[in-house]
Amino acid sequence: MKRPVQAALLLLSGLGLLQTALFSDLYLRYVKAGMKPLLIASGVVLLILGATQAWTAYRSAPRAGEHPPPRVAWLLFLPALSLLFYAPPSLGAYTAARETPRATAADVSDAAFDPLPATSPLPSTLGDFTHRVRQDRTKAIGKRTVLMTGFATPAAKGAGWDLTRLIINCCAADAQSVKVRMYGRPSPKPNTWVTVTGTWHPHGHLGTSSAEVALDVHTLKKVQRPTNSYMDALLPG
Repeated sequence: MKRPVQAALLLLSGLGLLQTALFSDLYLRYVKAGMKPLLIASGVVLLILGATQAWTAYRSAPRAGEHPPPRVAWLLFLPALSLLFYAPPSLGAYTAARETPRATAADVSDAAFDPLPATSPLPSTLGDFTHRVRQDRTKAIGKRTVLMTGFATPAAKGAGWDLTRLIINCCAADAQSVKVRMYGRPSPKPNTWVTVTGTWHPHGHLGTSSAEVALDVHTLKKVQRPTNSYMDALLPG
């Protein structure tokens, strides 16, 4: 591959990383927020390497042994151009429907759970609700109206649909899902972000692993996808 082409590829890749990480929040579709400084540093390094390669190509006479790059090599420009002009969508229902939900931690003693506040509806993450349903032997969550936010995913089997969050440890490639089955309301379109309120769907023995992690939905409201959607967190406000 000729040096000018190599330089152009490095420069485009560097510009794409900086565009994604420095001038927008698009990087949150691929990696967790803590990776931003590394992405910016990588973009700067790529720009320096590209500029160095371009300067070297300008100062050096053309080499007789250099040949135009094979056609397939031009495909290397597609990822770089996509960062500049087209951002692939975030992971969503398609991924979650094919991924095993995140396992619940081992049994936790009653003392590990703080008393629930009197707020109603009670804001809860999907993970916290899961732990309360299957591990809190005080059964405090049983008659409480809870409020949770996530995106709609078709149920892999059985009735209802799943309220879902995807969680990443590093990047989108290691995403794991947290799901709570929803009953009593028709499913929104897949990937629709919603806030729901409801009470635990009584199936199995609350406070044990036999309890179904499910909600009888009372209200449902569409909301905007959070900027950082790869977290099982409460919405601000």
